[in-house]
Amino acid sequence: YKIGLSSCGFKLTEENFIKLKESGVSAIEISMNSEQYAYINYEELKALSEKYQIELWSFHLPFWPFATINIASLDKSVRESTIDYLKGFIDKATAIGIDKFIIHPSGEPNGDEEREDKMKYAMESLDILAEYAHARGAVIAVEDLPRTCLGNTADDILKLISANDKLKVCFDTNHLLKDNNLNFIDKVGDKILTVHVSDYDFINERHWLPGEGKVDWKELYNALKECYNGIWMYEISLGSNNTISRSRDLAFDDFVKNANNIFEGKNPLDGIDITREYLV
Repeated sequence: YKIGLSSCGFKLTEENFIKLKESGVSAIEISMNSEQYAYINYEELKALSEKYQIELWSFHLPFWPFATINIASLDKSVRESTIDYLKGFIDKATAIGIDKFIIHPSGEPNGDEEREDKMKYAMESLDILAEYAHARGAVIAVEDLPRTCLGNTADDILKLISANDKLKVCFDTNHLLKDNNLNFIDKVGDKILTVHVSDYDFINERHWLPGEGKVDWKELYNALKECYNGIWMYEISLGSNNTISRSRDLAFDDFVKNANNIFEGKNPLDGIDITREYLV
């Protein structure tokens, strides 16, 4: 696989495009805190992408705050305003050549008594957005999510994407708490359009570097390569967070080393000189 990195962990500056190129990262996903989306300079992104040959692989649609951005909301006005809001990003990003859009099918929490209604509303919203994206040469990829979110199992994801045959899946390797990665790949594999790579402890999502958690990466990689041909896209912050403290921040070339170790069947952390303290 070519190696990619979500911009949730770094700023979209020319300096970072240079570092991405030098490290061997081939692609990025546009992703950031919700309040930052309004300041994206799309033409500048396109120019930097072309100058440094870093592919703009995908675009993560905003999903927070749940009270106002939620395609599964029980409030019709919230669902409609969310759909209109997300259409705007599809318009702007497809104009610079991005054709994959990752979407969260719900916010949380979701009680059992409201889950069926929220599933119905999410599917209605996904159907609309799938057609809207398709008309602009793009695809919506529904991401598997943790905890009580919609899409927290393979069966949930398959039901959600049944809303429209143009829908695909974003497989997040650290979100499944009520399912497991191998079962997910087995059931959903041919629908996987893109991935979010990170590790976790099977207790909650952690977004750790592969090798820092409990995922069997040799097993996962061998299963995934049977059905997925896209970018090996990491979704990990460069700095420490409230679940792990590292002796230094991650660098772009750490991700390249990590990926190549996985591809070669080695320990994912070989050659990455970081000590860690787990805070959970």
